[in-house]
Amino acid sequence: MHVFQDLDINDTEFNPFKMIGQDWAALVSEAGDKTNATTVRWGGFGVLWDKNVATVYVRNTRYTKELLDAGEYFSLTFFNPDQPKYKSALKYMKMASGRVEDKIKAAGLTLAHRDGIPYIDDGSTIVICRTLASFDMPADHVRTPYIREQFFADGTERTMYVGEIKGLFAR
Repeated sequence: MHVFQDLDINDTEFNPFKMIGQDWAALVSEAGDKTNATTVRWGGFGVLWDKNVATVYVRNTRYTKELLDAGEYFSLTFFNPDQPKYKSALKYMKMASGRVEDKIKAAGLTLAHRDGIPYIDDGSTIVICRTLASFDMPADHVRTPYIREQFFADGTERTMYVGEIKGLFAR
């Protein structure tokens, strides 16, 4: 298990456009004795309801969504982009189903917990969030035809989750 150091969010600088949009992240959620992860390529950081928040968007068909809906917390694990093995692991987790296998283990990653909240120990930066809200994103609410055609053509809709950032730590 790696040693992580707590970070003060007010003293932290990072580029969410690169971290989420280019490097991607693993979203880990847990409900009861079930844990799963999926790859996140859409999301953001900001302030909502006077709280520091992270937003993530999850396909409604994902097993991780079931666990997000049933649980209270989730984590985002960001990896060192200079190590391509992590991008391969994220590609695997994007394609595999957590309903039929332990995707985290199959991707060659290690699950860990901090204060009972799951995250991937192989990461370089971890964000712990408490779910504040979730919002359905039906395709007919997307105003731009190009986006509907490119991202909703398969009929799969998404849910937006807003999580209050409760912890931030890094190696």
